[in-house]
Amino acid sequence: MAKEQINLHELEGKWHVILTNFPMWLKGDKKSPNFNYKMAESDDVIGLLDEVKYTQKGRTKSINGFDKSLNIENTSFEWRGNGLLSLLSSKWQILYLDSTKQWAIIYFEPTLFTPKGYDVICREIQPSSLIMRSVDEKLRELKISNNLTKL
Repeated sequence: MAKEQINLHELEGKWHVILTNFPMWLKGDKKSPNFNYKMAESDDVIGLLDEVKYTQKGRTKSINGFDKSLNIENTSFEWRGNGLLSLLSSKWQILYLDSTKQWAIIYFEPTLFTPKGYDVICREIQPSSLIMRSVDEKLRELKISNNLTKL
């Protein structure tokens, strides 16, 4: 798990999923997944508005929710969907956020509908070879390097 406290502002903006073992992204019908975070308040809790966007059959689709931080370091979160998805929730953690805040490794706990999994997210849709080497090194260090597929 990431050791230093993360300011929620550092997570704001668009993050592209570049490596994953999440079945939703690996089936092949949902392309170019990205996470879009914006600080917000919900029920007197400061957290992140969370919009997951992807392309399916040439159309942009999205899944919207709110991420509530579960610890003071802002490394562990509970996502709850909006609207019809408000009955659904999932927990996830930032295992690593690089010092330049350009990429991160996140872990999703299993839910009734999804297995546990990992995503590597990056500010760039096509990360540099330097970033990819850093990602590979950190994945090996965390012993999760063999599980992930490049998108």
